[in-house]
Amino acid sequence: MYTDRKQSRLLVIIAAVVCVLLIAVLAVRMDPGKNINEESAASIKDAVMRSATQCYVVEGAYPANLAYLQENYGLQINTDDFYVTYDIFAQNMPPNVRVNVKNK
Repeated sequence: MYTDRKQSRLLVIIAAVVCVLLIAVLAVRMDPGKNINEESAASIKDAVMRSATQCYVVEGAYPANLAYLQENYGLQINTDDFYVTYDIFAQNMPPNVRVNVKNK
C-alpha cells in the first residue's frame, strides 16, 4: 500500500506545533508567581488569626495590635513582601485581617 510521506511528515509537524503552542498557552495562564504570592498571603492571614485566637483563649481578649502578637506569641510576618492590616472593633470580636502583596 502506498502512503504519501510528505503528507505524513506534514501532519507530524503540525501536531508538534500545536502541542508546543498548547504548552505555551498553559504556562502563561498558570503564572506560578501569582499562585505562590496568594498562598503566602493566605498563610500569613491564617497565622495572624491563629495567634489572635490563641491570645483570646489565654487572656480573654483579642490583642489590640500586631506588635503584641509578635512580642508575646512569636508571630513572624514577612513585611518585606506583604502589607498586613489588623483592624479590631472590640476586644471580644475577632479582628479583621487583610494581607496584600507589595508591588516591587
